[in-house]
Amino acid sequence: MSISDAESVVMDVLWRNSPQSADEVVAALARSTDWQEPTIKTLLNRLLKKGVIAAERDGKRYLYRPLLKRADYVHSESKTLLDRLFDGRVAPLVAHFSERRKLSKKDLDELKKLIGELDHDA
Repeated sequence: MSISDAESVVMDVLWRNSPQSADEVVAALARSTDWQEPTIKTLLNRLLKKGVIAAERDGKRYLYRPLLKRADYVHSESKTLLDRLFDGRVAPLVAHFSERRKLSKKDLDELKKLIGELDHDA
């Protein structure tokens, strides 16, 4: 499932809190974007057509909730990035970030901890 960058911003609002009405989504995005109400409603309709959100009638309004789990979306996007740019390998990705943008001590500590956990499980 392909979700555009703009659609993912709407999904983030719904992943954080759902269900929400269109007006609530518009209000949440008004704080962080310069999008107008028609744009946001168009994005909600696109997400509905893609089957990644659902809408339930609540009186005169609809309440929107995600059908796609955030973890599944992150997994798919991560895999696509790794496959496209690094032949599916994590080490070149980490090397790229360490060369282009120095990793902080906290980043290094977290990576060491993760590697230790992976070695322990193997």
